[in-house]
Amino acid sequence: INPDVDMKRIAFSGAHDATVAAVAGGKVDAGALNISVWEKLVSEGKVDPKVVRVFYTTPGYYDYNWSVRSDMNPVVRQKLTDAFLALNKDNPQDKEILDLQRTTRFIPTKVENYTSIESAARNAGLLK
Repeated sequence: INPDVDMKRIAFSGAHDATVAAVAGGKVDAGALNISVWEKLVSEGKVDPKVVRVFYTTPGYYDYNWSVRSDMNPVVRQKLTDAFLALNKDNPQDKEILDLQRTTRFIPTKVENYTSIESAARNAGLLK
């Protein structure tokens, strides 16, 4: 954050498309949202990139994940994992599911992939 910029108000819109609408409507000066949502809104003509522009994009990081309780039956957990990893964009039924997440596939992940996000949240005072 630039200390020379006077940020009188910070708000949470509740949704990526609401953030874009707030910026486009002049209710806020800037907002943060997922780049895939931005690209979808632009491609659908729901936002004019000449009116609202991207001025920064973060480097890639692990964000959306599917999580289960640590005490879940390991057999069920493995079946869920296998089902997600087996989704294939070339299969019309699978593609429908993948399209809902704006992805072409799921990949395995691990706790260590989220340490930078956790650190950022702690630095921002969002976690103790």
